[in-house]
Amino acid sequence: MDRTQILLVGLPIFLFFSDILNLFSPQPSPKPTHHHLPPIHPKPHPQPHLQQPLEFPTQKQSGIGLIGIGNTVSIDFCTSCSYKGNAVTVKNMLEFEFPGINVVLANYPPPLPKRILGKVVPVVQTGIIVAIVAGDQIFPRLGITPPPWYYSLRANKFRSIASTWLLTNFLQSFLQSSGAFEVYCNGDLVFSKLKENRFPGEIELRELVGRRLANTRFVSGIEGGVGL
Repeated sequence: MDRTQILLVGLPIFLFFSDILNLFSPQPSPKPTHHHLPPIHPKPHPQPHLQQPLEFPTQKQSGIGLIGIGNTVSIDFCTSCSYKGNAVTVKNMLEFEFPGINVVLANYPPPLPKRILGKVVPVVQTGIIVAIVAGDQIFPRLGITPPPWYYSLRANKFRSIASTWLLTNFLQSFLQSSGAFEVYCNGDLVFSKLKENRFPGEIELRELVGRRLANTRFVSGIEGGVGL
């Protein structure tokens, strides 16, 4: 084997073993490089000039503004007439216009005769319906001859029962309603729906209550002066 062949065979073997040694030998850690950078000094930014809010002296609230303290407004209304929404609206308005005022909501009952009839109507309703359903057994046991209207009602039970139910309920709701919306200020009547046949306007009621409160303060001032 001449030198040329030895070089051709030995050179690949040498490169192969050198690659194996480099593969299993630990690699040297890289040396840290220190870059010395010049220090950066931030430029000061001019801060905007904030104007301080001007402080004004606050006014102390005095008890003069609470003109409703010690006064009571009563609103008696018909609850079965769905007047509660109107009463609540008036209550909120008065409490806003007259701080400290006491507004009381209550039901205004119907007159005594209507209340008595309102108790009788459910009994009559029940009696008619029972007679329509079981009159064939009730009248013979009582020894009473059925009236002529009974046979006409028995001819169509469903229609008779439905008509009796609707008519008696309508009559009972009418007897329970008073149609009232009465406004009292410190026990004195300032507006009556039963007399005026209408609801009060907000401006109108505010003026009426305000006038009544002014008169109350005036009378209280005179009585206080006389007492001194």
